[in-house]
Amino acid sequence: MPMRILISGAGIAGSTAAWFLAKTGAHITVVEKAPSLLPHGQNVDIKGCTLKVVRKMGLMEEYLRHGTTEKGTQFMDPNGRPYASFPVESVSMTSEYEILRGDLAQILYEATKGYPNITYLFDTTISEVTSNGDDSVEVRLSNGEIQKSDILIAADGQWSKVRKRCFRPEDVSTVDKGMYGVYYTIPRLPSDESWWSIYQALGSRIVSLRPDPHGTMRALLTIMPCNDSQKTAWQAASKSDRQTQEDLLRRDFADAGWQAQRLLDSISEAPDFYFQDVQQIKMSKWSSSRIICLGDTAYAPTPLTGMGTSLAITGAYLLAGELSKLGDDEHPAKAFEAYENMFRPYVESAQQIPFFVPAIAHPETAWKRWLFGAVMGTLAKIFTVPWLARAFKDYEDNEDDFALPEYSIFEEGGSK
Repeated sequence: MPMRILISGAGIAGSTAAWFLAKTGAHITVVEKAPSLLPHGQNVDIKGCTLKVVRKMGLMEEYLRHGTTEKGTQFMDPNGRPYASFPVESVSMTSEYEILRGDLAQILYEATKGYPNITYLFDTTISEVTSNGDDSVEVRLSNGEIQKSDILIAADGQWSKVRKRCFRPEDVSTVDKGMYGVYYTIPRLPSDESWWSIYQALGSRIVSLRPDPHGTMRALLTIMPCNDSQKTAWQAASKSDRQTQEDLLRRDFADAGWQAQRLLDSISEAPDFYFQDVQQIKMSKWSSSRIICLGDTAYAPTPLTGMGTSLAITGAYLLAGELSKLGDDEHPAKAFEAYENMFRPYVESAQQIPFFVPAIAHPETAWKRWLFGAVMGTLAKIFTVPWLARAFKDYEDNEDDFALPEYSIFEEGGSK
């Protein structure tokens, strides 16, 4: 009898898991709290072994077609001139696989919605997990429906409500990085460039702009509060309403310089304003009986690592692969354990952030900004040496950073 699988969250992790699990013959229901897929979002990318996973899905051509068109990363001086440029074809913070999160989610949804064994329920959440036993997991949905499944996959994000209901507080820890980020879309001007332009304002603030393929620009403001009163204000704002967050941004970035005022003037009209308290999620164990956490729900690494999307996609592939190996009478906990034992070391390595990050990129004083600029300017010149840039890029583009297992059911012509 085919497995019945309920997935909470139609994001990157949830939709990827649905794609692979459909290949196993499972019957999958995906519930998503939004009334439809959100078309917005900031840049994400994929790297390492995840490139292989996307190729297995046959989606690489479509992925690249939706790229953001970003040419590279450049650091700006107070006069708005770039002083250190890192083109994408060299060594850069920009990847050739840059894509907007919303565009990637749409690609995955389009690739899965036609499967007869996948059902999407939008504007729907899990109101209650009524049982999680040896034989099944039962939930009550927000539409009043009772769903009984063999497996519940919690892929509803960093602040997952499913995880909160089904795991003890002591099983989940957050690692605060002392940084806040605000993302939103603004109109594009003729003078805007197709580079990720980064300006470091004094007072541990960053103002940046990135291009997208939709004729707009993606704004990003980040800050590391410099004193206790500022920390208190930003902590409170992270739990408050949008107006409070906007007011705080206008106050603390009013004198930032460069294009800060343009970004502040555009906040109220932004359709996708997102305020983030940058924290990692770590769990002592990713599963409980028939419930398994996936992606940011289990191991959000923060945007500082650039690994969130890659971990979500690769994790979904591995989880589905291990579930495909189960015998008819075997409990899914066996697959959950195999998946976690295999993937956890890689996840923990990806979550390791040097102690000086993100502070090094958020200089509080003029001399720290000068020192950072001198280093970046020197690196930009060094990486114009072709053989040196090639060596670093080959290291960054290593697709064998994780020994990706092959599952026969996902290979061409495979079957369970």
